Amino acid sequence: MNAVGPRVREARLASGLTQSALAARLEIRGIKIDRAGVAKIEGRFRQVSDTELLVLADALGVSAAWLLGDATI
Repeated sequence: MNAVGPRVREARLASGLTQSALAARLEIRGIKIDRAGVAKIEGRFRQVSDTELLVLADALGVSAAWLLGDATI
């Protein structure tokens, strides 16, 4: 289980990205997570490493702290 899944989904939808588009942004940044992997993160079925957390935040235009539950972006 992970704590960031719902926030990843929220930020992705707010950015108008599909799961595939987010996966592509991650790959450009050197992180290999496919669409199914993004779905597992959002569904809290896949854990996220610290490096993945930072890259997810960058790809989504939010802070890592926000992904972890901080109230402010």
